[in-house]
Order: sequence, then structure tokens, then C-alpha cells
Amino acid sequence: MNKAIFFDRDGTLNVDLDYLCDFEKFQWIDGAVEAIKFLNDNNYLVIVVTNQSGVARGFFTEDDVKIFHNQMNEELKKFDAHIDEFYYCPHHPQGVIVKYKIDCECRKPKSKMIEDACKKFNIDKSKSLMIGDKIRDVECGENAGVRSILFEGGNIFDLIKKFV
Repeated sequence: MNKAIFFDRDGTLNVDLDYLCDFEKFQWIDGAVEAIKFLNDNNYLVIVVTNQSGVARGFFTEDDVKIFHNQMNEELKKFDAHIDEFYYCPHHPQGVIVKYKIDCECRKPKSKMIEDACKKFNIDKSKSLMIGDKIRDVECGENAGVRSILFEGGNIFDLIKKFV
């Protein structure tokens, strides 16, 4: 079985700029690149689980989200690092795009994104960790049966070193 670190995206790996989908405005959180590289080098899968209600709200499309995630991995290649998989929830019950205006099973704090990743990658939840900057991120991990930590700012690599 594999071990994984599940990360929220906005506010945990990158500076949260509300509905960020323009890579020119993207900024890594302090220590994020180093943390991802360290996890890659120590046989952890790095998996992002992120709510992207900007899709449901009509701010950007699913294709925009996928392009953005590809750009994150392109940036990480410069450091010989990578994110193994991105899971995102495009839904929101108050969305304006009808097809995304639902109360889904993937929106955090629900745990479908983590559950799907665990199935796909044969992940041992007892050897894995969820890190996010919101209570809903912690609840998502706990709902999936994964130990969870609230990131309250600072250098994310310093946090990772305490738990891995």
C-alpha cells in the first residue's frame, strides 16, 4: 500500500487570492516547493484535494482549473518535484452554472475526493495525512479516516517535517 499527503490548494500550497485561476498571480506558500520535493523523495504520493466553486459561480471553467494545475506541475518540474494527482470539486449549491449547482459528495468537508484517491492509488490511510488551512479541510480528512492537520500559516515545510 502507498502513503500520501493530501493537501488543500489555496491557502495551503499557494497564497489564497479568492477564485485564483490566473497563473500569473500564483504564489507558492513558503516552503511548499521544498515540502513537495521532500515528500516525492521520501515515497509519499502528493495529492491535492481542492474545492473550486469558481466553476459553479461562472468565474472560470473546468478546463481552466486543469490548465492551472498543469502549470503548477510545470513549475514544480524546475525543482525535480511533482504533484501526483489533483482532485477538485467544481460544484456549489448556490452556483450560477446549472450543471454545477448541486449539493455533491465531493465538496469538502465531504470526503469523496480523498476516498477516490485512496481507491485509485491503493493508499493506506493510517500512514497518510491531510493538511489544509480551513476547518472543512480537517473535517474532510477526518471524514475519510485520515489524520488531519490545520495549517495556520508560516512555512509549510516546517510543518511537514514535524509529522513525516
